[in-house]
Amino acid sequence: MVEIKHSDIPPREPPKVEDEDRYRLIYSKSKVYVNPTAYSRDNIPGFVALVKREAINPLYLLAWIPESLLNEKGTSEWDKFIKIEENAIIDDESEDIVLIDLPSQRAESYAFSVPLTSIYSLIVHPPTLSSWYGSIGINLINGDTLPTLHFHDDESRSFTLQSPKTTGSAGTNGATSYPPPPSYGTSHVPKPITSWGGEDLLARLRSYAYLLRSTLQPTLFLVDPSKKDIEVHTTQIFADDAVDDILGQSSYSNSHSPVPAHRRPRPLSSSPQQPPNPYSNRSSVLHRSLPSPTSAAQSSSQARAALLQSFSNITRATRHAAQNILSHPLAKPIVPHLPDPVKSLVNANGEWEWGSWVEKGGVGEFESARVYLARWARIVAEEGERARRREAQALPSVYANGDEESSSLGVFELLHSTVNLPTPKSTRDPSHPVDEHMWECWFATDGKPLIPFLEMRKEVFRRGISAKGTLRPKVWSFLLGVHQWDATTEERNRHWEKKKKRYHEVKDEWCGVPEVFDRQDVIDERHRIDVDCRRTDRSQPLFSTPAQISSIDLDSEDHDFHRRYSTISPNMNDIGAQSPSNEHIDRLAGILLTYNFYEKELGYVQGMSDLCAPIYVATSADEELTFWCFAQFMERMKPNFLRDQSGMKKQLSTLQQLIQVMDPELYRHLEKVDGLNLFFCFRWILIAFKREFTFDDVLRLWEVLWTDYYGGHFVLFVALAILESHRDMILRYLVEFDEILKYCNELSMTIELDTTLSQAEVLFLSFSQLVEDIDRRRNEKEAASSAHGLRRRATGKQPALPNANLVHISDDLRELL
Repeated sequence: MVEIKHSDIPPREPPKVEDEDRYRLIYSKSKVYVNPTAYSRDNIPGFVALVKREAINPLYLLAWIPESLLNEKGTSEWDKFIKIEENAIIDDESEDIVLIDLPSQRAESYAFSVPLTSIYSLIVHPPTLSSWYGSIGINLINGDTLPTLHFHDDESRSFTLQSPKTTGSAGTNGATSYPPPPSYGTSHVPKPITSWGGEDLLARLRSYAYLLRSTLQPTLFLVDPSKKDIEVHTTQIFADDAVDDILGQSSYSNSHSPVPAHRRPRPLSSSPQQPPNPYSNRSSVLHRSLPSPTSAAQSSSQARAALLQSFSNITRATRHAAQNILSHPLAKPIVPHLPDPVKSLVNANGEWEWGSWVEKGGVGEFESARVYLARWARIVAEEGERARRREAQALPSVYANGDEESSSLGVFELLHSTVNLPTPKSTRDPSHPVDEHMWECWFATDGKPLIPFLEMRKEVFRRGISAKGTLRPKVWSFLLGVHQWDATTEERNRHWEKKKKRYHEVKDEWCGVPEVFDRQDVIDERHRIDVDCRRTDRSQPLFSTPAQISSIDLDSEDHDFHRRYSTISPNMNDIGAQSPSNEHIDRLAGILLTYNFYEKELGYVQGMSDLCAPIYVATSADEELTFWCFAQFMERMKPNFLRDQSGMKKQLSTLQQLIQVMDPELYRHLEKVDGLNLFFCFRWILIAFKREFTFDDVLRLWEVLWTDYYGGHFVLFVALAILESHRDMILRYLVEFDEILKYCNELSMTIELDTTLSQAEVLFLSFSQLVEDIDRRRNEKEAASSAHGLRRRATGKQPALPNANLVHISDDLRELL
């Protein structure tokens, strides 16, 4: 959840009330809750408000202030909000104005105030039968989402007091409670009972901004939409009963419809004598059939009857439309070509066959159910595999060399073409990682290594690196090529001093140089970097808590000047729409901005912050080491961030060919569902599974990839291993591309790293054996052809040639080896 704070005045000076800093309260509503957790006891009540900043160019802001902050200011601040809430209409020209101070910053507060111009859209969910309280979600232009506001209208003062005060309503007890009860005056205007808090707020927002309700998603309201958004979200769509209306106006509906008259739905529109139903403009049959909320309270039996009637209308309307369309004479030629579940809707007398629909899984209506079923099957399979491993570990070692070998990979099918080849085994041993003692044994006293670089990479691939101590950044610097392997400590130190000097030379191109720092193209880059860094790995302690570090080592007299030109955020006075920052986030942004100057051809591209942040954390905020490790990492990842996406296209194409060779059945299934573009693998490869594994597992995965022990494209075998682990669920349950995309996206944070890496290694070794076997058989075939030519010239007879359909291995696939 995004925590939004607003501060236009530095905390070191007391606020001064000037014309340009006056905030006028123009709308207020109480008992609007923010729900930090799923438990009602944690709900935070507050006021939603519209505030006008009095200036030459007035600025309107939407704010939410928790009651706890108003309590600290006392009764006077309460009275201001209550006064505005009780007065239904206060225009801008009214002399009865109320000025307030926006809430001060609190680390634990969910308070926010954002300009209306920074709001992109509102997600509005009115109260329903299943949800007593309506809610409004607020999406900002920069992609952030503010806390969802829940309107408890049964507690709000403006909705519990719908009528003028009566003579007998005052209590006899002279005691008063706080907040004080409202006083009704001549200015009190009762609100209509049919509205709810969110609808009331939208009505006021329309006075200061243009709200467009989307026809694609009725709950979506765009705030001051662009021309393109207007074109997209005003596209006309058909209502639920459009088919009924068309068929009802045709002569066919009254002539030869196969649907019996008693099964046709009754008209859905209400009679003219009934009061207008506020739900009648909804596209849902359920809402149009609900009684008007202005009617008196009904008994439980009446409510139950209304609900059952609503569901009856839905079923009847759906059945009627499907049977009329599929039973039409013009539909007869295409009925035999439809899937069986659809054909089951039509028979001789036009009756409904619900059982056949359910048994055969449905078409188009149960995609989410299939995804859920696939996910459930995956969980069961993973739990069964874990149980099998525990059982295998408990067995005596005498079974280890049995005829039926059991590995940590479970059931792992190989290609038909390689059934006669030995099954590869994984060499990984992550339970014994490389530690400080082992690392020191690999070097002589002068720092010269005692083992080859390949041996070190092999051990890191097999074991990983211990997370204890400071070993990880030391090893990373060698894996990424920041430090030379075959050198002494003294030589490395001299080389490192040159790199540090080079880093600061590049950084000095923008840091403390106003004409560069405030250049428009640099401001644009700073904004992109700042927005990305503010929302990257915020769960890490370095980025989630205020940091006490010295970002610049300067004399005190120059500190303020350089501080101004070392802060990346272009707009320090308008941070209300962004996540809070700290020195570490700003330093991370500075590293990325320096890389933008270092790699001028590529520059900064969104997603690089995901690659840099883990390195920054692992190096304990070492700025120079982070930069050079990141720069070397980007040398590997640069093709992924090319503007024309040629690098990503090539990798996805290679992965597609790899699937075709290693798992033809999965390839055919993806081809059938139009999923060979492998878009569900795009994020995996783009940022090296950064968002698919937990933070600690990402560090372990990256150091394995950086070893290049099995080449520089091992990431594709990791992707293939994940697909192979879930191939049964994909083949059995997921029959649409959207289902596969949703299923793969939901694998995030559920993938077991060590098993995946072991499977990836076995897949690589299997692929290597396959290529070697194909080359061997191709050579044998060519040799046989040569011998056949010689023998035919000698004898005139044609010998039998081996009939082998060899799989073609492209150059892209051979590069994987």
